Amino acid sequence: MPFGSRTGGAPPRNPTLLPALLVVLFAFLFNFVARGVADAYTVFLVPIEQETGWPRSTLTSVYALYMLVQGLAAPVSGMAFERFGPRVVYPAGLVLLALATLGGSMLEARWQLHLYLGIVTGLGVAAIGMIPAAALIGRWHRRHLGTAIAIAYAGFGSGILVIAPLAQLLIERLGWRGAYQAMGLLLAALALPVLLLPWRRLADGRPAEDGATTPVRRAGTGWRLPEAMRTLPFWGLVHVLFFTAFGMYIVIVQVVAMLVESGYPPIEAAAAFGSAGMLSVAGVIAAGGLCDRIGFRTTALASFAGTLAGILCLIGLYGRPSPILLAGYTLLFGIAQGARGPIVSTLTSRIFVGGSATIFGSIYATMSIGAALGAWLSGLLHDLTQGYAVSLVVAAAAIGAAPLPFLLSPAIAGAIPATPPLRAGSAITAKGDAP
Repeated sequence: MPFGSRTGGAPPRNPTLLPALLVVLFAFLFNFVARGVADAYTVFLVPIEQETGWPRSTLTSVYALYMLVQGLAAPVSGMAFERFGPRVVYPAGLVLLALATLGGSMLEARWQLHLYLGIVTGLGVAAIGMIPAAALIGRWHRRHLGTAIAIAYAGFGSGILVIAPLAQLLIERLGWRGAYQAMGLLLAALALPVLLLPWRRLADGRPAEDGATTPVRRAGTGWRLPEAMRTLPFWGLVHVLFFTAFGMYIVIVQVVAMLVESGYPPIEAAAAFGSAGMLSVAGVIAAGGLCDRIGFRTTALASFAGTLAGILCLIGLYGRPSPILLAGYTLLFGIAQGARGPIVSTLTSRIFVGGSATIFGSIYATMSIGAALGAWLSGLLHDLTQGYAVSLVVAAAAIGAAPLPFLLSPAIAGAIPATPPLRAGSAITAKGDAP
């Protein structure tokens, strides 16, 4: 009897286990780099302002531009991934981020600020962020797709935790220009080993004999984007992500500067920001399991309550440093941060069966518009009011409005699949919360 046969000896070797684990690991790591490098801009904001004298609205508009470009480039990133594969897309994204940070180290004019730290950063993050990650994971995971996607999302928070405080340390030792230069050189150095990874094997996906291929839909079934856009669940999910991103990024882009102005040392402010990001890892992973146990509505409402409580802690400590309120912000805002992404992604898959990739890409783009608008408005309100109180109140109002579809839409609250339109003849019907 051969060793390792199914009738005796050691259990059979699973040749798909390692690549299936690797795609999740790489998705986590690339999200770690993408979000960490991009959000590290929040700790560069104050030193750049001190050296250049540029108004806060100009500096925060760069973050808004990055979010907007990232969202609008997401569909292009997906098409590039399908056409050229991960061996081209991932190294290209790292090179773009390297160019962005190296360009950031040589800023002399505002147009350079917007070009390098806004446009090029957005393109780089789109190339190595969640869209290609979801496409790659989807080729290997079916039964535990939600968990695998949640682990990839957790790379966002982990990147913030590590890279934001690291950037602050580099700024203190090398200055902000030297810190950006060091980050750019490291990113450029990573491109070559990433190019040499076994991408062909990883891009092939799980073989058909493993039973993991996606069933081919019958002609005339499944959702298309124009049809989904005629339903209330689609616009309800757009509402959730738009107002969530709008409120969150009013806070995220300014919180380090706000804490510094409130009397905290820069390294402590960056550590609080990074710790909140790290706590989001637990929140993101827990959200998937909680949705299965207590439902989407309860999980979502609990996450919004945590975010709102965290913002109220910031309002309480603004101008009056308080260790208790700072801990409250870090814990409550952090755990809830990022939870809505996996929730809405899963809801999209369950409600719009057969068309979720295209539909979620469109919803994701509107989220980026909300994030960009929130980041820009935060700087404008700071310049107009010379403070953060109004910004925090607006953020709280947006987070209060974001979960309304979970209260008003049965389809969203219960993840009820909508019946795909029938395309036989001229009749097209769609059940569910259709207008």
